[in-house]
Amino acid sequence: MLRLLFGEQPKEWTGISLDTVQLIERFGLRTTEIADRLPEHSEKFRTYAIWAEGLLRSLDELEQSCFAAKRYAELIRHNHMDELSDEEILSYNRHVYFDKNAYIRVFALLDKLGTLLNHLLKLRTERIKAHFSYFTVLRNLRENHLHMDLMKPLNELKERSQVAMSRLRNRRNLEIHQMNAELKDDLNQSLANGGARRTIEDLIANMADLEQSLDMVVGSLNHSFRYACNWLRNYD
Repeated sequence: MLRLLFGEQPKEWTGISLDTVQLIERFGLRTTEIADRLPEHSEKFRTYAIWAEGLLRSLDELEQSCFAAKRYAELIRHNHMDELSDEEILSYNRHVYFDKNAYIRVFALLDKLGTLLNHLLKLRTERIKAHFSYFTVLRNLRENHLHMDLMKPLNELKERSQVAMSRLRNRRNLEIHQMNAELKDDLNQSLANGGARRTIEDLIANMADLEQSLDMVVGSLNHSFRYACNWLRNYD
């Protein structure tokens, strides 16, 4: 959808992204089939199917937001706010919108995945923390040595992307709880330089963090739904 803003055709999934989408779709079909075949489990498995559909939509929305944020960033040629043309200001404001939309969606999608895994695998992560996140679910798997074939690749992805994800988490928390994240850099500059010229944030570095987080999300979904599809064999 957002590619139409740039005169491009809709996204076609390829590689691991295509494999991930197909795994999620397979899981949705299998859970629906189980719900039809086993009435006593119908409500639970229809819920799983809807959650999987929601994750598929969330992945598409996240990828589109990352794409738009990057494309608008590429239209900005200057580093100081007072150097930006009217068109660059529009591109910057649109970039900021899709950038924050993307990094908020990263954590929202992962938490939805954590909820699905917690219910499907009966992990009972709520005993650790009532309002748990994906990372609490992963910690539960790791510390209690549960589903090791799933935990290991998920934990490796987490460790590999930890630095970038930490920066995104800080920006997400700032945006939600304190102030617009893009204004934090402005405040720091103002305090340090006594109101000197404002430079915009490092868009290239921010986009690199976002791209790495998208890779982490796709990989986590891939491993999770591959494992989940195999887990459903328990209901054959």
